[in-house]
Amino acid sequence: MTATDHAIALTRTAAKAASDKLGGDLVAFDVSEALAITDVFLIVSASNERQVGAIVDAVEEALLAQRVKPARREGHGENRWVLLDFIDIVVHVMHTEERTLYALERLWRDCPRIELELGEAASGEAVETPSTAS
Repeated sequence: MTATDHAIALTRTAAKAASDKLGGDLVAFDVSEALAITDVFLIVSASNERQVGAIVDAVEEALLAQRVKPARREGHGENRWVLLDFIDIVVHVMHTEERTLYALERLWRDCPRIELELGEAASGEAVETPSTAS
């Protein structure tokens, strides 16, 4: 089994919202084979607690616009690692220190990555634009 088209679309919407709030190092894993509880994990980094909160709010607003509400929200008090559970996808918004410490990518590295189609350097890859092309 692989992640559903619906879950992938929600993931890309959440990733775009996170990227718009300057979330960094975005990565999504199709965890549907490994877990029965969700299809996708989206992991996003933020440099401070305020940015974590802004990203969380933006992701919730973007998915609410598609009539998708989080079933569970954990860690919002300290804004160091906030987990948003939308059933089909789980979004982890992590302070860079927590992300380094817990290394979720290492845990899920055997799962297929999902292309986020951001078209920006948000996923850590440089993108050449017409204005910078030689």
